[in-house]
Amino acid sequence: MNSEAVVQHLVDWLKTEVEKAGALGITVGVSGGVDSAVAAVIAQKAFPDDIMALFLPCESDIVDRVHARILFERFNIRHRVIDLDNAYRLLATQFESYLKLEGPEGRLLRANIKARLRMIALYFSAQARHYLVLGTSNRSEMSVGYATKHGDAGVDLQILGDLLKKEVFELANYLEIPEQIINKVPSGGLWMGQTDEAEMGISYQELDKYLESKEGSPELTEKIERMIKASEHKRRMPAIAIVPDELK
Repeated sequence: MNSEAVVQHLVDWLKTEVEKAGALGITVGVSGGVDSAVAAVIAQKAFPDDIMALFLPCESDIVDRVHARILFERFNIRHRVIDLDNAYRLLATQFESYLKLEGPEGRLLRANIKARLRMIALYFSAQARHYLVLGTSNRSEMSVGYATKHGDAGVDLQILGDLLKKEVFELANYLEIPEQIINKVPSGGLWMGQTDEAEMGISYQELDKYLESKEGSPELTEKIERMIKASEHKRRMPAIAIVPDELK
């Protein structure tokens, strides 16, 4: 991959899309991970004076906060930190007062509150500034639906959506993203010890290889195809019921 050309293409694409929308700049959530770091740095190149990066801790690992700060300082990215702990706990307590699930299902349900709270914060910031919200999901994640509907999947633009995870790493190295961020285990930061690959049940290497060449064991192929099919609703707008004219 020609990383220099890809970065320039994405910078130009971002400028065009923001202008088409009549917006002024970009709001992006930074998690301390590699995907959001790459997205933020490219956005900074496109809109050096009109970017707002938000770090949105919600029962987050302190390491993520440190890595986000390193990124902001390295690239001089305008940013804010908005702590969502209290809002999350209030909502989770209120919701679980009438419906509470235990075990892995309950943990995921609570984690999705965090993802959707972060998107509320991003849109509040973006709307106030007449910016667009930039997503940070890559093609690998989007293909199998590894995202929270109306959470991290609820954005205006997906700048990394055509890039496999391994290609995001290539861009990260080209952009000189701090090594601490590149080398950390990918995680959505949804609960302590949570990792992307453990939650998906497959490695990014296996997933990228299958998406690129359809290569993989029968078991892996079946698993990925099942994930793609089950998550189709996350990649399209809500279906609209069409009422025949004769019934109106």
